[in-house]
Amino acid sequence: MARPITLFTGQWADLPFEEVARLASEWGYDGLEIACWGDHLDVRKAAEDDAYVQDRLDILEKHNLKVWTISNHLLGQAVCDDPIDQRHQAILPAHIWGDGDPEGVRQRAAEEMGVTARAARRLGVDVVVGFTGSAIWKTVAMFPPVPQSMIDAGYADFADRWNPILDVFDEAGVKFAHEVHPSEIAYDYWSTTRALEAIGHREAFGLNWDPSHFVWQDLDPVGFLWDFKDRIYHVDCKDAKRQVGNGRNGRMGSHLAWGDPRRGWDFVSTGHGDVPWEACFRMLNTIGYAGPISVEWEDAGMDRLAGAAWPWSS
Repeated sequence: MARPITLFTGQWADLPFEEVARLASEWGYDGLEIACWGDHLDVRKAAEDDAYVQDRLDILEKHNLKVWTISNHLLGQAVCDDPIDQRHQAILPAHIWGDGDPEGVRQRAAEEMGVTARAARRLGVDVVVGFTGSAIWKTVAMFPPVPQSMIDAGYADFADRWNPILDVFDEAGVKFAHEVHPSEIAYDYWSTTRALEAIGHREAFGLNWDPSHFVWQDLDPVGFLWDFKDRIYHVDCKDAKRQVGNGRNGRMGSHLAWGDPRRGWDFVSTGHGDVPWEACFRMLNTIGYAGPISVEWEDAGMDRLAGAAWPWSS
């Protein structure tokens, strides 16, 4: 099944948008999954300024590219997170961080996620990819002992904060694709099931399938596609490599930097890790997924100009 191949611009936000578009075009990509940070996309401008929207579209057309998806992971992270701290200040725009009051940050982030839906609509985009944040990720080790009431409250908090955002998505005719990822409200199979239940399985909320986050957790990315086939709104093509065979490296990463050989796993360029790609693409065919396949390049051991180009330009 032919699908467009796009490049996610999130790891390229240090470069001007037009430079990323030029590179992606030279490498043979069909389009971009545009990140809403750096100078790649200002959602407030896109939601209000016709000239700005046309400028983004003109850059894409100049380089024979299209856009099917935009992504606002950084903003979505702040909607539910607890604590809100210096990590968020480092990734959020100044107008969202404000004075740093945690609840104020969450509320401003939530409001701008709604703006993101309107920006997507004006760009002709039907899907926004992102994170949700989580009030209960900090309890994942389950010690000190975590009462069930605290877990229940975390999912209720997610629903309370995201349902109003999803109302705006419904109004705009856009869907949100949550990336199942550690540190989010849905990070594995059962937490995804619980998150969907928390919001009443409303259609506006679906999933961005990124198998790199599955393999190091010993989850089956192929079975996940089948079980959540009606919720796969977007696909990221990203890989990870397990490095746990020596009895020293742990699955949790040991607070070691990316690329450190002592880590129990690491992100690697697509095709260099443990994702069973053939089985995954066969399952994508089976469930009828016809949307873009977005290459998310992330590999501390490889130059990005080589890693993102291969094998798409060959």
